[in-house]
Amino acid sequence: MATETHAQINTEAIAHNLDRVREYAPGAKVMAIVKADAYGHGLSTAVTALSSADAFGVATIDEALNIRRLGYAGRIAVLSRIQSAADMRSVLDAHLWPVLHDTAQIDLLEQALAETQGGAPPRVWVKLDTGMHRLGLRGSQLDAAIERLGNCSRRVDLMTHFASADDPSLETTSEQISNFDTVDVARGSRRSAANSAGIVAWPTSHYDWVRPGIMLYGCSPILGETAQTFGLKPAMTLHSSLVSVRDHKAGESVGYAGTWTSSRDTTIGVVACGYADGYPRHAPSGTPVLVNAERVELVGRVSMDTLTVDLGPDAKARVGDPVVLWGDGLPIEEIASASGTIGYELMCRVTGRVPRRAI
Repeated sequence: MATETHAQINTEAIAHNLDRVREYAPGAKVMAIVKADAYGHGLSTAVTALSSADAFGVATIDEALNIRRLGYAGRIAVLSRIQSAADMRSVLDAHLWPVLHDTAQIDLLEQALAETQGGAPPRVWVKLDTGMHRLGLRGSQLDAAIERLGNCSRRVDLMTHFASADDPSLETTSEQISNFDTVDVARGSRRSAANSAGIVAWPTSHYDWVRPGIMLYGCSPILGETAQTFGLKPAMTLHSSLVSVRDHKAGESVGYAGTWTSSRDTTIGVVACGYADGYPRHAPSGTPVLVNAERVELVGRVSMDTLTVDLGPDAKARVGDPVVLWGDGLPIEEIASASGTIGYELMCRVTGRVPRRAI
């Protein structure tokens, strides 16, 4: 029977990867990052699998409220996109942690607290720009910001974000850690810097809280490595099946624009997965695919609903046989590298028409 194209989500793998985080950073609390529908794995599935995390981190207020609707009453940090006083009121009403990266957001916090007539002051995170130069207060702004927040928050904790921790050969991360270390942290404050790459490669960045994302889902956070290097298990396996098996003559091309031409008589398999499912259109010929657990090569251009593979001249494959595009047995890092992207993008781009099936 043909396998419907679907993404199998292994919740035991997610829980295992959280355990690996704790092994790398045993002295730190863990804020599990579940933004972007848990990197495409499904928010509800991931929150359940990560229930032992000390907090969750999301990108938007809506993501945080969705976690609240799941019944989670613990700590949730909203990492960005608090852009109005109404947004800040929503954060306060849902007892979320706002992450403030601009003095204008302190204005919003003061305004929201005034409008709620002196509600309980929240605990807040302040993001400090130590070298990424995307979001965050500069060091020269920090003292004034903390003084203002002393009047409208219960406690101020500090975080920063790494620009190049996935490449240990660069000095950028050491410089950012040094910059963060020079900050005079107020009594009672906590610090957070390490993303997944920081957790596995920069132990001095662990501080009080770590913020794993990609490693929770079983993808390597370090360039040029696979998840197996760090004892991680892939959580997502993208499954499909063959919908056609046909003879193919030497000299014949296949697919749009005839970008690949066979040098031999062979057998072509057509897989029921394409870029409308989230498989990268720009994956080149030669990208590995598993058919019946055996490696074959993608050939020709990826189409909207299908892709083609060279099964070889002596192929025994049949219509309906199982295909794995990445995941168990085929590291997503290989597909990402061949396609000139990263595993994060592949996971997040699996589209809504592909069912997620948790096991």
